[in-house]
Amino acid sequence: MQEFTVTPWEVSGQVDYNKLIRQFGTTRIDGALRERMVRLCGGDEPHHMLRRDFFFSHRDLNLVLDDYEKGKGFFLYTGRGPSKAMHIGHLVPLIFTRWLQDKFKCNLYLEVTDDEKFLYRREYDWKEVQKYTGDNILDIIAVGFDPDRTFIFKDSEYVKNVYPLLMRTARKITGSTVKAVFGFDDSTNIGMSFYPAYQAIPTFFEKKRCLIPAAIDQDPYWRVQRDIAEGMGFQKTAAIHSKFLPPLQGISGKMSSSAGQETAILLTDDEKTVKNKINKYAFSGGQATVEEHRRLGGNPDIDVPYQWLDILFEPSDAKMKQIHDDYKAGKLLTGELKSILIDKVNGFLKEHNTARKKAEKTMEQFMYKGKLAKSMWERTYE
Repeated sequence: MQEFTVTPWEVSGQVDYNKLIRQFGTTRIDGALRERMVRLCGGDEPHHMLRRDFFFSHRDLNLVLDDYEKGKGFFLYTGRGPSKAMHIGHLVPLIFTRWLQDKFKCNLYLEVTDDEKFLYRREYDWKEVQKYTGDNILDIIAVGFDPDRTFIFKDSEYVKNVYPLLMRTARKITGSTVKAVFGFDDSTNIGMSFYPAYQAIPTFFEKKRCLIPAAIDQDPYWRVQRDIAEGMGFQKTAAIHSKFLPPLQGISGKMSSSAGQETAILLTDDEKTVKNKINKYAFSGGQATVEEHRRLGGNPDIDVPYQWLDILFEPSDAKMKQIHDDYKAGKLLTGELKSILIDKVNGFLKEHNTARKKAEKTMEQFMYKGKLAKSMWERTYE
């Protein structure tokens, strides 16, 4: 397998997730842990992204479930670095986070990192970042979180409330630590070196244990938090990690709108654009001709339309098995598989954009006026 790169800012190559677990020092989610989730969800099957091993790795998820069983509870934290155009891959951890909130009835703190985006993306000016931030927040709200249990905040706004705690945190993190964890060097601006301190702050919002659902490329931030949390009187954060939704062109790397719009389905794409992108760019595991495909069948493991259906768009295990078996046997053609995906994506985007329009009326609820949001703006930190 070719070499791969996984950092909070870059994912490239065909990722070996078993090797990544060893490199990052995380733990694979096994059958026993999934069965425990089933029991704690009242006998309901866990989300299909967990059933199918897309959320595959964790830190201390077992301790989170221990706390839940003991009645201590836990809280959720995830985030979003605002970008010019959100794509369907950006919604993957948010959709899973909503499922966790629904099942466990817990608070969610959602950090929108306008500061980090400005520091990292030198081509953006501050006004651009703020525009993208507002647009992205509407897409986040459209996922369907509980407005009374969710606080969405921009780093640049909420910093005035957390500054004393931020200073305490920053004093615990050395320059050598961030260089070792993130690979910063003398050319890295000092804002990027400071930012990991802010990224840890939401893990301290409650005295309960924090659980972070996110793609595994974000894990380096939580390693820093886990080094300093107990010394500050808090618990080490837990995390549950997802794999990456592949780009249209193949199963290597992850979807990225900055790599070219032909690699991703944007949340703003219309039905015709979705159809054209999938038909033209989606990498197929099928054969070169219909005759060969009928005889030899397709390879679901490298077929992007199949992978997208399996990861995000088809929750029914029975339907996915049928698609898998028919495609592998040559009964289902490449064009037919793409057509299934096109219908699913367009239906998904139609629902999402309807919810996004409604989100314009509820943004203040999530950010300032809702039950949790209001209490957070009234809080002070020492």
